[in-house]
Amino acid sequence: MATQHPSPALPTPARSAAYPMAKPGYGKRSAPDQRPRTRDNFALLPTRERYVAGFVDHLPEGAAMSVKQLAKQLPLYGQQAISTALNALSVAGHLRRVRCPVGLGDETRWVFRTFWSRTARDNEWWNAYLATEKAAQAAAPAPEASDLDTAPPPPWAPAEDPPPAPQRPDTEQTPEPTAVPQQRTPAQAADTEPAPPATGTGYAPPHIVEASPAYLALARLGRDDHRLTLSADDCAALEAQAAEWLARGVSVDYLTSALTAGLPAKVDSPVGLLRRRLNDKVPPRLPTAGSPSPGSPAPARRLLAECTDCGRPGLPEALPDGLCRPCRTAHSGATEDSPRPSDIAEVKAHMTNLRDLLKPV
Repeated sequence: MATQHPSPALPTPARSAAYPMAKPGYGKRSAPDQRPRTRDNFALLPTRERYVAGFVDHLPEGAAMSVKQLAKQLPLYGQQAISTALNALSVAGHLRRVRCPVGLGDETRWVFRTFWSRTARDNEWWNAYLATEKAAQAAAPAPEASDLDTAPPPPWAPAEDPPPAPQRPDTEQTPEPTAVPQQRTPAQAADTEPAPPATGTGYAPPHIVEASPAYLALARLGRDDHRLTLSADDCAALEAQAAEWLARGVSVDYLTSALTAGLPAKVDSPVGLLRRRLNDKVPPRLPTAGSPSPGSPAPARRLLAECTDCGRPGLPEALPDGLCRPCRTAHSGATEDSPRPSDIAEVKAHMTNLRDLLKPV
């Protein structure tokens, strides 16, 4: 007879939640040339800093490195203690916070990274590393999902067969198009004659010429100030002169302000006034920066370091130990201003002497 075991099976241990990852462009980045991970990597640090450093060292690439997120995962310390520990780790040479511009033109944005090094580095090493292109590439955001979707398949993936080409039927078997009765559009009036049938060449819609920036700037003058209302012919007559202004490197706002500044109370001929101003106030030609050739390399992006405590940006050379001057003074002042034991003994002896002198004889 089989033995029954009334006790249930051991429950499966609960899996810990994954550490939250930062958005693309943010989070942790590991510095190169680090020592292997051992138990004695942070033995020289105080207890709190050693605890925080060991946790950060095991975080994956791109993990969130904000003080608030670290305090959620480390229940022994609050946000203030975590911030103080990160400042101490920055002074010890284990981390640096940086920002890097990404994008071109008006679409430039800043991405923020925290470089972490298990091996303590001095200021010279950090300054040389952050000035290299390798650090700038490491601080760049990860490729978007759209880029990953368009990437070529790996070499071991089977090649997909091309879709079969659609078979074209013979011209003799092509069915004749079904005649569709002419429909009346809602905008067409009842007494309007129907449009003539389309010929073999097809109906060509009227070609609409897009207005130039100079023409639009002249047309908007009347909306901004009724004294400068122009007709379509007036705008076309002054378009060439206004385009000459824009070709000299000025903006549309500059052109508008030059034409509308100091207007008289009454303008009898707006087109004559604007023609006179366009002729008399022609700006000097500004040199335009030449567009880079397609084969030229992109300009190098210099990383900006950030103060680990307050986040103030600056060059790595201007932020030794990863701290700005006010934060570095406050960080070092806690140890410099603390009294020494000998000073405490001297103060106590001096107070004892004063009490003795105040005693009545």
